[in-house]
Amino acid sequence: MALTSAPTLSIGSTLSFGHKCGSLAQPKPFGVRLAFHASLASFSGLKATTSVSCEADSSFLGKESGVALQNSVACKAQKQSQRLQYHLQPQASFKVAILGAAGGIGQPLSLLIKMSPLVSALHLYDIANVKGVAADLSHCNTPSQVLDFTGASELPNSLKGVNVVVIPAGVPRKPGMTRDDLFNINANIVKSLVEAVADNCPDAFIHIISNPVNSTVPIAAEVLKQKGVYDPKKLFGITTLDVVRANTFVAQKKNLKLIDVDVPVVGGHAGITILPLLSKTRPSVSFTDAEVEDLTVRIQNAGTEVVEATGAGSSTLSMAYAAARFVESSLRALDGDGDVYECSFVQSDLTELPFFASRVKLGRKGIEALIPSDLQGLTEYEQKALDALKPELKASIEKGIAFAQKQAVAA
Repeated sequence: MALTSAPTLSIGSTLSFGHKCGSLAQPKPFGVRLAFHASLASFSGLKATTSVSCEADSSFLGKESGVALQNSVACKAQKQSQRLQYHLQPQASFKVAILGAAGGIGQPLSLLIKMSPLVSALHLYDIANVKGVAADLSHCNTPSQVLDFTGASELPNSLKGVNVVVIPAGVPRKPGMTRDDLFNINANIVKSLVEAVADNCPDAFIHIISNPVNSTVPIAAEVLKQKGVYDPKKLFGITTLDVVRANTFVAQKKNLKLIDVDVPVVGGHAGITILPLLSKTRPSVSFTDAEVEDLTVRIQNAGTEVVEATGAGSSTLSMAYAAARFVESSLRALDGDGDVYECSFVQSDLTELPFFASRVKLGRKGIEALIPSDLQGLTEYEQKALDALKPELKASIEKGIAFAQKQAVAA
């Protein structure tokens, strides 16, 4: 989970909803906690929880109306204290562009971002088939206006005034295909899209999903440098899926409450370059040597697990979920939340490599700090794995840089 620590106020142990505050067909007791912050108090993974979190025996809200719950809590809170200040409806004020919105990752990602209360405009771009996606999403009753853009001629307009750009465009990994096999196709796609970003919204946060991330992020950096607009604090390789998987697998293995589990994942975003630091797991938990080995290998090969299971596809839904989590964290940071942390593949000085995935602190201007503490006090297993991943990661980074520089010379 993204780390947050907003002050909270408990209102009783349970809360029933009566007619004065919005009636429900079959009232049930809920444990209600209000978190107070300038904007968003916490992040629950799929979307931001603005002020209200509920715990019940059934799934969240069951059949009841979220609006009725919201009104009920607001009414109850007002009776508790007239001095309480909170935001049940944060201001939607950010524009997000998804480049590759009609694809296997792009469609579910667009839906998840459409759910964000912080997004005022959602720009969906692809080379084809995006109009139907936009029309469908536009029916969802969330704040953002959905606009579609098709083809290279409409790409510049899709980026005007955008605060956050997300790039899932490219071909997916197919059975028998390594991430390296994706390079020649996706490298050119990322290059052309980032050039458009540099020309039309150079100050935006740029989120790279297109694989291989270990190479496409350096390509993006070189393109931005060539355009004279590179800001390393605003370029992110999305490695959140590795964290999501690590949290899930550890929680399952150790029978922990998933919402409490946080495992930092460092290095890169392919094979052995993915290094979950299990010794840094929160809450603190012990692992046998065999468990460390099994969990590490499973997290590193989880993408292949999905490819083999589907027989023809790749991790689209979980990738969309993980990317939506990172986008929401970016939006919270832009909105002034001062306690937002995520792992990401970024320009880094934590190792001798120019790019490295680690936990970072996000703020309004992008990366406020790299977090070095995760790399301190590693176990012998983790240190050996870190040493082993560096040559492969270095080669992938250099491959991306060489590609971008060669393209510039050819141009």
